[in-house]
Amino acid sequence: MSAIFNFQSLLTVILLLICTCAYIRALAPNLLDKNKTGFLGIFWKCARIGERKSPYVACCCIIMAFTILFSE
Repeated sequence: MSAIFNFQSLLTVILLLICTCAYIRALAPNLLDKNKTGFLGIFWKCARIGERKSPYVACCCIIMAFTILFSE
């Protein structure tokens, strides 16, 4: 099933997007900082969420990992 129609898969994709964007911004900040508006601004916003809400994102990743490992 597609990640759009399965809520758990959608949350997993969003968490992976946030973590990936924050990691890329830590390695190469100029890559995401030049695109703050428009369609590519989504990645900059995800990186900001990953940086500012880092403990909450980490807790969500751990909870999601346990959910995926032990619920299926």
